Amino acid sequence: MSAPLLADPLGGPTDPSVIRNEQTGQWWMFYTQRRPADSGAGVEWVHGSRIGTAVSDDGARWLYRGVVDGLDPAGEPGPNTHWAPEVAWDGTRYHMYLTWIRGVPSTWAGHERRIVHLVSDDLEHWKHRGFLELSSNYVIDAAIARTADGLLRLWYKEEAEASTTYAAVSPDWDNWSVEGQVIGGAPHEGPNVFELGGFFWMIVDEWRGQRVYRSDDGLSWLVQGLILDSPGVHPEDRQVGRHADVVVCGVEAVAFYFTHPEWDGSNDVELQAGALRRSEVHRARLWVAAGVLLCDRDAPVIALGRRMPERNMRDK
Repeated sequence: MSAPLLADPLGGPTDPSVIRNEQTGQWWMFYTQRRPADSGAGVEWVHGSRIGTAVSDDGARWLYRGVVDGLDPAGEPGPNTHWAPEVAWDGTRYHMYLTWIRGVPSTWAGHERRIVHLVSDDLEHWKHRGFLELSSNYVIDAAIARTADGLLRLWYKEEAEASTTYAAVSPDWDNWSVEGQVIGGAPHEGPNVFELGGFFWMIVDEWRGQRVYRSDDGLSWLVQGLILDSPGVHPEDRQVGRHADVVVCGVEAVAFYFTHPEWDGSNDVELQAGALRRSEVHRARLWVAAGVLLCDRDAPVIALGRRMPERNMRDK
């Protein structure tokens, strides 16, 4: 069964992104550190968040190591809002694509949301490369992968277009050209793309589980069903799995996701109060059978170990 993976001091870890530290061999988790106990107005507790980090030797036991400094652009001392870090390795250095919001808004509407690009040699010290010029200034939740045509693609939630997934393409991690909408339909967020079992996969958070899409090339997508929509058996893992990241280990993969263990089932969890705001990070086993992505949040999952068994398309 999937027990909570880390003890965040504020009780609000969400949007995990997991990557191997090429220098130490350890696994690092970057995540949005919400503030469930914040007494500010409206949804201030979801905004004003820092990016928390934790480290692990095996992907099962995580040690909190603090927040990441230096993520605000020059001239923007904050406090500002940092969400949903996407961290990847290009063979030489690390890249972070971070959702950035000015200030600590108390409402959802009325403020821009943009994605900023940062680079690092060690996962600790980050330098700004600038904001991405995408389809609007209301974009969040970046995901990056190299697709079958050899190019990099960045998928993101376009809130100006009914909260659907858009893609941009790049030859070099820095210069992006918007391709347009790739996943429409029901509103969703948190796209994540990986390669497993001979296919590319995208999962998106529909707030009732993760919708699954399959692709031969990472460009065109066919919809499948939902995963992480059924409760696990652990008493802290009984709600839907939200905003997940996937690490591929050979023929299997590990999904890292968050839940609100005391959520009451409504769709406005961010407007709740007290313990209902609390979140936890869990993990689940993924594998492919007969062209279908399968998930079990209760089965034992592969230990990541300090050495990557096989690198996936996201260089993670």
